[in-house]
Amino acid sequence: MQKIVLASSNRGKLNEFNQVLGGLDYQVVPQSSFDVPDADETGLSFVENAIIKARHASRISGLPALADDSGLEVDLLDGAPGIFSARFSGDDATDDKNNAKLISMLSSFPEEQRTARFQCLLVFMRHAEDPTPLICQGTWEGRIVLEPRGSNGFGYDPLFYIPDLDCCSAELAPDQKNSLSHRGQAVRQLVERLAQR
Repeated sequence: MQKIVLASSNRGKLNEFNQVLGGLDYQVVPQSSFDVPDADETGLSFVENAIIKARHASRISGLPALADDSGLEVDLLDGAPGIFSARFSGDDATDDKNNAKLISMLSSFPEEQRTARFQCLLVFMRHAEDPTPLICQGTWEGRIVLEPRGSNGFGYDPLFYIPDLDCCSAELAPDQKNSLSHRGQAVRQLVERLAQR
């Protein structure tokens, strides 16, 4: 089984990647297993940040690396929080604080105007100097609700409403979420492309 270092210590992401890649010959391990500190995310886009993180984790661990940069884009906020999704409420950001800030910014708008999407840019590097990393993208459309719903998932999942299903992302079972989500879409692309190499 080939190990891939995940350029994150986020347990939610690690679990999701292992659920999807577990059936293949890959084991995804967190960068903390190799004492890899978080990379400075100095990019101006999801893809730039994902490349920075993957290269950093691969260089220190010596393993192939997987990095995703993902976040929420809200149309009323001109695409914010975007690349700042995890730190939306400041340096001491938590999921609860980020969600509270989003609710306060959108509370005066009707639901049909609170359109949003989750974006995931996933980068796989065979080694730190890989000149042709695999880049996969997934997009998941929805709306923002003002009352959190559900206890599954993490981040903005309790506020991300999927009209077709009449529920929030945090109300979905993990398998159902993986089949629909931005990250699930990107991971499936990655699996297909890894099989072609």
